[in-house]
Amino acid sequence: MPRRKKNAGSSSEGTEDSDFSAEHTDSSESDSHTVRNTRLTRSSLRLSRNSQDIKQSADHDESPPRTPTGNAPSSESDIDMSSPNVSHDESLAKELSLKESGLAHRPKRRRFHESYNFNMKCPTPGCNSLGHLTGKHERHFSISGCPLYHNLSADECKVKASSRDKHVEERTLSQRQDENRHSARQQAQAERQLRYKEKVTEMRRKRNSVPQKDKYMEHRPSHGSSREPLLENITSDYDLELFRKAQARASDDLEKLRLEGQVTEGGNMIKAIVFGRYELDTWYHSPYPEEYARLGRLYMCEFCLKYMKSQTILRRHMAKCVWKHPPGDEIYRKGAISVFEVDGKKNKIYCQNLCLLAKLFLDHKTLYYDVEPFLFYVMTEADNTGCHLVGYFSKEKNSFLNYNVSCILTMPQYMRQGYGKMLIDFSYLLSKVEEKVGSPERPLSDLGLISYRSYWKEVLLRYLHNFQGKEISIKEISQETAVNPVDIVSTLQSLQMLKYWKGKHLILKRQDLIDDWKTKEAKRGGSKTIDPTALKWSPPKGT
Repeated sequence: MPRRKKNAGSSSEGTEDSDFSAEHTDSSESDSHTVRNTRLTRSSLRLSRNSQDIKQSADHDESPPRTPTGNAPSSESDIDMSSPNVSHDESLAKELSLKESGLAHRPKRRRFHESYNFNMKCPTPGCNSLGHLTGKHERHFSISGCPLYHNLSADECKVKASSRDKHVEERTLSQRQDENRHSARQQAQAERQLRYKEKVTEMRRKRNSVPQKDKYMEHRPSHGSSREPLLENITSDYDLELFRKAQARASDDLEKLRLEGQVTEGGNMIKAIVFGRYELDTWYHSPYPEEYARLGRLYMCEFCLKYMKSQTILRRHMAKCVWKHPPGDEIYRKGAISVFEVDGKKNKIYCQNLCLLAKLFLDHKTLYYDVEPFLFYVMTEADNTGCHLVGYFSKEKNSFLNYNVSCILTMPQYMRQGYGKMLIDFSYLLSKVEEKVGSPERPLSDLGLISYRSYWKEVLLRYLHNFQGKEISIKEISQETAVNPVDIVSTLQSLQMLKYWKGKHLILKRQDLIDDWKTKEAKRGGSKTIDPTALKWSPPKGT
């Protein structure tokens, strides 16, 4: 890159100016020094901003290093800036000329909207993310704005957009003309509406009743669900055009929400779910289908767990949904609390929807669709409208490590009410019936770890409170409570009740901890407990 100079004339003129300025008196030198500092400060500020935008090639640039003002560290440019013969207007002209010369060498950039993320791409197979269904944007990242998914090209979308805009302008102009006719306003509107109705009726009659079956039969097997079905000749051209306009309008609204940040690509895009009479804020991302995941809010049936896009669809679904409780066998009931055993092999869709729902509130969950090897135990609370989901836990049908829980969740609206401990206690009750020692599958979530530690502490303190003997072993505690010995030891250590003395491990019975537990137990009451006599269940045989 050639070296740029800020001289008004040639280099010799700059030298003459420097000689002239050097012959001044001390007072003139001080005045010139003040002006030079002021101009250098302004010039440095402007040129340093400009130098950040200009890319300089280190391999081809043979000029000496530049100062922070963008010039070579020679006395020549400094003298020119401080010369008393150079006016302020001339210095501004020099700066403008330097900026123009710098901008001329800048590479041309292709500008897109600042919110576009070029790492994202359209999920439609074979789409390059160019164009938009509305014809108003240069790129898209979702199926709702994909021209290829709607069997169109980007140019066709632009043509349709211009046609829609032209139609809107004509309609607006016609309405303005009717408003200007004050005397016959009502009559003009009635006549115009009547003519439009006759025109629509005539357009709906013009329909090709012979669909191209060969074209439709080839389209579905070749593209599957990655493309929209062919809609031509299914209805009239007028109705099809109305549908296309509604699609474009909805896509435009979603694009505006995305640009405003209310709908984002990637990550957790479902911000809230409507579940029964509650609206729950989600915590984590769940792999729902893309057309549902891009929505800011999801609507769910609290009985069959089907997910929907809008409140209208949910209302229509609830009017005809016959489910009032989870599928499977009711194995426990006491008061309003019931537990249903659901087989993942027999009720696959329900269990998959349950796993997707649970992932919205669990960080470490990885099982979504492979639900056949698992049994799901769903706890509900009944009222006059049905059995409402409180929480659930799942377990493998054949666990080689004797895990009695694979995943456990309490719904957010029922947290901190004792239902989590009820689910944990119920899982250990099933282990007692199976005559096994159980333990939850690792890793546990943060809330799950807190719940299990609290449960293990309560179980140990209750056992020590009721124990009357002198010698006790961890094996006996494990057989009595169905808690894994490893979990017992870790809990005793956290409570500082396990000591090593003279080559033996001793369990200390701390009466202060037992007294605190008895006080809390009395305040809490016995409403949120599992009654073993209410269980009607036998261990499943085989898979």
